Amino acid sequence: MNKRYLILLCACVLLLAGIASPVVHGVKAEPSFGKKELRIGSTGGEVYELQGRLKYLGFYKGNIDGDFRQRTHRAVRLFQSQFGLKVDGVAGAKTKKKLYQATRGWSPGVERRIYKKGDQGGYVWELQQRLRFIGFYGGKVDGKFGAKTDRAVRSFQTRFGLKVDGKVGARTKLKLWKATQDYQPEDKKKAPKQQRGKPKGVTRTKPMNKVPKTSAGMSKQEIQMMAQAVHAEARGEPHIGKVAVAAVMLNRMESDEFPDSPSAIIFEPLAFEAVQDGQIHMAPEPEAKKAVNDALNGWDPSGGALYYFNPDTATSNWIWGRPQIKRIGKHIFTK
Repeated sequence: MNKRYLILLCACVLLLAGIASPVVHGVKAEPSFGKKELRIGSTGGEVYELQGRLKYLGFYKGNIDGDFRQRTHRAVRLFQSQFGLKVDGVAGAKTKKKLYQATRGWSPGVERRIYKKGDQGGYVWELQQRLRFIGFYGGKVDGKFGAKTDRAVRSFQTRFGLKVDGKVGARTKLKLWKATQDYQPEDKKKAPKQQRGKPKGVTRTKPMNKVPKTSAGMSKQEIQMMAQAVHAEARGEPHIGKVAVAAVMLNRMESDEFPDSPSAIIFEPLAFEAVQDGQIHMAPEPEAKKAVNDALNGWDPSGGALYYFNPDTATSNWIWGRPQIKRIGKHIFTK
């Protein structure tokens, strides 16, 4: 009898050992996403994780609800565009793998974390590397968010029209990821050497020579539509004013208060005067297209505005009551 129990016990131990083995020889362990493609209409825990990881990097601005809709679709396209993947808005094997690698520090609930002076860790190390890549940071890459990193973040925020507070939240993360899409991680033990003739600790306010152009995951048709709107709305304005108008459209796309696509935002009832008077259908000048590209590349002279108006013609008490951010050319930009 005891012999039979002994044999049974051995069998159970062997069985449990086989189940507990995390990797079978010759088969790679998969990221926690699972194997199925995620696209518009997908729901469940895998979509929840997808949204969380995208939000961790600043690409996704919506609610993490496990429902793959237009906002998630656009965030996936934006991520794919920045990481050199096929831009189709579908989270397949390659997109999942790249996202998994880029968000190893993610866990549920941390996607909203704001990094600031005094923080330490792998994310700060990457932050320093990315800021160095486009010339804002000249200090030691050590994963410690000190005074030099704080100054570099503030310089970056100033240049990209962000709130200048030295804190790295979702909006700053997204702008930085857009501006450093060609960045490649280096060995943490071998921080990159200082460039000759460039003093340590010095940041520049206009280090844009390395910043690549990006379509931010948008199609040519969407970019064309935005250029038409900018041309119609800001014709005769200085270039910075045109970029600001384009930035307002992008800011609306990132807000839960507005639709998720350029055409839906532009043709939303009463949203743009150019739609009402038919000027939206005019062929855009090259300057308008350049303004859209500058906005897609991360420049937001509006300071995060969601609205703008011409004070010489505006009669609505509602628009005059919006918190004003700044005036550029003939337009006042508001929250």
